[in-house]
Amino acid sequence: MTIAYGARQPCDEHAAGRRDAPIPCPERDKPWVLATAILGSSLAFLEGSVVNLALPAIQSDFETTSTELQWVINAYLLVLGSFMLIGGSLGDRYGLRRVFLVGTAVFGAGTLAAALAPSMSLLIAARILQGIGGALLVPSSLALVGSHFPKEERGRAIGTWAGASALTTAAGPVLGGWLVDRWGWPSVFFLVVPVAILTIIVCRWRVPVSPVKRGNRLDYAGGLLLVASLALLIYALVSSQSLLLKVAAVVLSLVLGAAFLLHEKRFKPPMLPLRLFSSGAFSGANLMTLLLYSALTGALYFLPFNLIQVQGYSAAQAGAAFLPFTLILGFGSTLAGDMIRKFDPRMILTVGPVVAAAGFITLAIPGENASYVSGFLPGILIIGVGMTLSVAPLTTVVMGSVSNSEAGIASGVNNTAARIAGVLAVAVLTAVAVWQFTDAIELRLQDRHVPRELTDLLTSRASELADLKAPEGTSERLAATASDAVAFAYVRTFRLLVVICGLLAAVSGAIAWFSLAQYDRKDE
Repeated sequence: MTIAYGARQPCDEHAAGRRDAPIPCPERDKPWVLATAILGSSLAFLEGSVVNLALPAIQSDFETTSTELQWVINAYLLVLGSFMLIGGSLGDRYGLRRVFLVGTAVFGAGTLAAALAPSMSLLIAARILQGIGGALLVPSSLALVGSHFPKEERGRAIGTWAGASALTTAAGPVLGGWLVDRWGWPSVFFLVVPVAILTIIVCRWRVPVSPVKRGNRLDYAGGLLLVASLALLIYALVSSQSLLLKVAAVVLSLVLGAAFLLHEKRFKPPMLPLRLFSSGAFSGANLMTLLLYSALTGALYFLPFNLIQVQGYSAAQAGAAFLPFTLILGFGSTLAGDMIRKFDPRMILTVGPVVAAAGFITLAIPGENASYVSGFLPGILIIGVGMTLSVAPLTTVVMGSVSNSEAGIASGVNNTAARIAGVLAVAVLTAVAVWQFTDAIELRLQDRHVPRELTDLLTSRASELADLKAPEGTSERLAATASDAVAFAYVRTFRLLVVICGLLAAVSGAIAWFSLAQYDRKDE
C-alpha cells in the first residue's frame, strides 16, 4: 500500500502503553524508524566532526584566544549535556516522535543562526540554541531504536545505527574541510541545515506515534541546578580570574551539585532516577562513557590545530585525515553490535578502550613536519579499532541494563555522560595546554636567544596556542624563529595531551573489567 506524505501507521494503544515491551508497530516501518534515528544522530555527529575543523578558521577570523575559542564547543556541549536528561523525560512524557521533531527543528534553527553569526558572542549564542535542540533530539533518537525493536534485535539495530551514523558522517570532515577552504567556516553550519530538513520529512512520513505519559511532572528545577553546577565548574577551569574567585566557583558548584542530587532523590518523578545506579553495569558503563569520551573529545579537539596550524595541512586535508577513523567505526560497528551476543561484554569493553588508549598514545610520536602515513595514520587507525570495539557494545549494555519504559531516561543519562565528558575534557585540557605551551615556548625562545622583550610578548599571548604569531614589524629572522618555537611548543603540548587521553581510556577499560563482572547477558 502506498503511504501518503505525512501519514503514519498507528500503534496498538494497549500494547504501546506497556512500555516494558517494544512498540508493536508494523514491521515495514522499522527500517524507517532506524533511518530516522540515523539521520537525527548524524546531525550531532556532523556538527562534532566539521566544527572542530572550522575552529582554526574561526580563531583567525575573530582573532580570539584558545580560552575564548573553546566556548564554541563548550557552550553547545554544556547546554546539551545539562538538559539531555530533561530531553529524555520529555520524550517519555510527550512522545519520542514529537520531541524528536521539535528538537530537530530547533537544532536546525540554531545551526542556521550559527552560519549567519557576525561575532563570537552571537556564534556562541547560536551554539546554545543548538544545544537546546540537541538535548531534545539526541536522547529521542536512540530511544526510538530502543522502543521499536525487541531485545533480541536491539543489539544489531544499535550496531547498525552506530555504523550507519558513522558512515553518513564519514564524508563530513572531508566535505567540511573543503567548504572551509572554499567558502569559509560558516559553510560547515550551512551543510547541516538540509540534513535537518530531510530528517523532519522522513520522521513525519514513516515514524509511528509514540505513547505518552502526560501525568508526569517535568523536573525543570533539577535541570537548572545541573546546568548551574556545571557552568560554575567550567568557569572555574577556564576563567583567568583570581584564585579566590576560582575556589569560590568550585565550592558553589559542589554545593549546587549536592543540591541537585538531593532534589533528584525527593522529586517524583526525578529527571535522574538515582535507583538506576544501583545496577553495577549501568553505573560502570556510564563512568566508562565519561572517561572514554573525555579522551576521544580531547584528542579530536586538539588534533586539527596540530594538522592545520603546525603541520601546514589545508582544512580539507585535515578532514581527510579523519576519514580512516570514521570508515573503521562505520563498517565495524554493526559487527561489534553482534559481538556482544557471542562474547563476554566485559572482555570486549575492556579490550576496546585499552586499544583506543594505545592509539591516543601513538599520536604522541609525530613531531614537526611529520608524515601523515608514518606519523598520524597509525594512531588514528588504532583509535578507530578501539572505539569500534567500544561504542556499540557500550551503548547496548547501557540500554540493556534498564527496562524499556526507561529507555529515554537511560539514553539521556548516557548521552549526558558523553557530552559532559566533552565539556570537562576541553576545559581541563585547554588549561593544561596553555600551561604547557607557555612553559615550552618560553624555554624554546630563550634557547634561540630571542630578545627578552619579544619573548615576554609572545609568552603573554600563549593562550593563542598554535595560532600565535610574532607581531607585525618583527624582522624576518626573528619571525621565523618565533614560528619555529610555536610549532615546537605546540607539538610538545599535544604530546602531553594525547598521553593524558590515553590514560583516561585505559582507566575506562579497567572500570569495565571490574564493573561488568556480574553483567547479566540476558539483558542484551
